Amino acid sequence: MIFFSTYLLGCRDNGNSAQKEVPEKTQERPLNVVFVTGDEEYRSEESMPMLARLVKRELKANVKVCYALDSTGTIAPNNTNHIAGLEALEEADLMVIFTRYRTLPESERKYIVDYVESGKPIVGFRTSTHAFKYDLSQDSTLAYWNNEWPTKVFGQQWITHHGHFDDGRNPLTEIKKIEGITHPILKGFESFEAYSWLYHVDGGDWKLYGDSKPFLVGCSLKSKHEMEGRLDQYPIENPVAWTKTYTGSQGKTARVFFTTLGHPYDFKLENVRRIALNGIYWALAKENDIPENGTNVTLDVVYEPNNSGFDPPSYSTEKIFFEP
Repeated sequence: MIFFSTYLLGCRDNGNSAQKEVPEKTQERPLNVVFVTGDEEYRSEESMPMLARLVKRELKANVKVCYALDSTGTIAPNNTNHIAGLEALEEADLMVIFTRYRTLPESERKYIVDYVESGKPIVGFRTSTHAFKYDLSQDSTLAYWNNEWPTKVFGQQWITHHGHFDDGRNPLTEIKKIEGITHPILKGFESFEAYSWLYHVDGGDWKLYGDSKPFLVGCSLKSKHEMEGRLDQYPIENPVAWTKTYTGSQGKTARVFFTTLGHPYDFKLENVRRIALNGIYWALAKENDIPENGTNVTLDVVYEPNNSGFDPPSYSTEKIFFEP
């Protein structure tokens, strides 16, 4: 958004006074980018601050990272019913979300939903296909948020994956471009192997929703579905990154970039950081600013995250996440 300030000049022309409105200066307001974290498996509380640091440096943006906190104010990924600081979304130009099975109260969920409905851009990672998980035996009216909401916003809900296996010890998915597809987010991309086990999002009884346009595909290097003879239902190859649109209640259409990548070790790879940062540029309609070899994702501090798993570290004694 560009703001103009004006001032009035009194001038004399043939003895007649007139007032003219003259621009004093043009100044572009820094972008506000808000990262919403909250997952108990993939250490989004470590990877997203690292990405926020890159966004701050490369886009000169104001960044805010929202964390799941406990009653003492300590980062607590297992606390599914609270994410602090979501009111920052009211002033956000971009929301980047990486959450899993949250049970936020309506007062907090509303900040996320209102942002999405505003038509502003969205970037989502991995488990945001199952961003919420409400107990329908307690309140069946919340069913929409579990599956239908992420499907409409991000392009798919949680279905299945091809298996954890050697979690963090060996890569599990080969990532490559979809043949014949070009996209600004692919600038600087080279094929690589990711630590994320492959999510199923398309094929068999399932199809990516709406106008989702995949441009990266993953091939599972070790698949439980192959072992169980179910590749007809869950193919060995599946999309891992796509763009789509979402038209909110205000009638404005948002750009959405989503990737099912998100293992904490994936972000140690320049390719994954570049896909993420290029995707943020694209979501913000800044694809023309992406260099031909991709955005600069060189880290200025060491990123050595904890491995994934359902036993998050105690952040009261170990603070390794980035302060962007």
